[in-house]
Amino acid sequence: MSNEDSRSKTLPSGGRRVTVPAGGRRVTVTADDGVPLAVREYGSPDAAVTAVFVHGHCLHSESWSVLREQLAGSWGDDVRMVFYDHRGHGESGHAPAAAYTIEQLGRDLGAVLATVAPHGPVVLVGHSMGGMAALTYARQNPRLVGDRLVGLALISTAAGGLADTGPGRLLRGPALSVLQAAVRWAPRIAQGSRRLGHNLCGALVRVAAVGNLSVDPRIVAVAAAMVNDTSVATMCGFLASFADYDETGTLTTLASIPSVVVCGSADLLTPFSHSTEMASRMPAAELVRIEGAGHSVILERPAEVAGAIAALLARVGAAARGPRTADRELAAAAG
Repeated sequence: MSNEDSRSKTLPSGGRRVTVPAGGRRVTVTADDGVPLAVREYGSPDAAVTAVFVHGHCLHSESWSVLREQLAGSWGDDVRMVFYDHRGHGESGHAPAAAYTIEQLGRDLGAVLATVAPHGPVVLVGHSMGGMAALTYARQNPRLVGDRLVGLALISTAAGGLADTGPGRLLRGPALSVLQAAVRWAPRIAQGSRRLGHNLCGALVRVAAVGNLSVDPRIVAVAAAMVNDTSVATMCGFLASFADYDETGTLTTLASIPSVVVCGSADLLTPFSHSTEMASRMPAAELVRIEGAGHSVILERPAEVAGAIAALLARVGAAARGPRTADRELAAAAG
């Protein structure tokens, strides 16, 4: 008996559904500038809520695989899960360097939602750069907050100030400017230094992204492999956006919806202070600190992250039931 989902239909915005293994359905979404985005869906299209998972810089949608399995086991058909690769990552198409911005990632997320989840409540789950994209999308679509966007999980991310602490200070250094210029004006030379760039990024994964030194070395290998699959142009393209990124004002827009902010205590790339600051601006947010975990917390401690996300979905469900229950009680009283 096949595990593949054989259902197939044409979707709006240029999306086309085809069969993929393990019950997932693959969709190709066309972004507003024509870049194809690879999307995978799991669960029933008729589920009450859709959770969209947005991955981090130099990773891809499979960074969620262990966490996805844990959540699927507990949610069943109650929640549909959607995962996609950012432009320049994984199976998605590449774009000019000028199109590698957080602002564009917000629009890409909008295109994914318009294609695979055009109706019904949505919860966004963003890790690292994915959390930044989710915040940018919320700022670009404020009228959907509380209506379509009913919950938010921000994992190992920040709303701003990335260049102020830790390794982020390098975002404003001269070496980065030189490397970005090489990628833009001499891409062959930059690509020739790919091995060096990957060695440096691999070291960053080992030292900064993983907090607990006793973590399973296979986890480090998985994270490093994802980095190695990412082109130098993509690696460097988003860094300028990181330096100037600031969505702190957007947090007040999200204050009314259930949310959770998760971060490891040993995260050097987006220190826990960023999470504390975000949670302080969102009264409905739960702040979860995972002791000893680094930036790759979704790989290091998937069970704890899954628990935080599951608790968020429970809160979203309770919030959705509240008004309906109140309406029924009022109707009964009037009758």
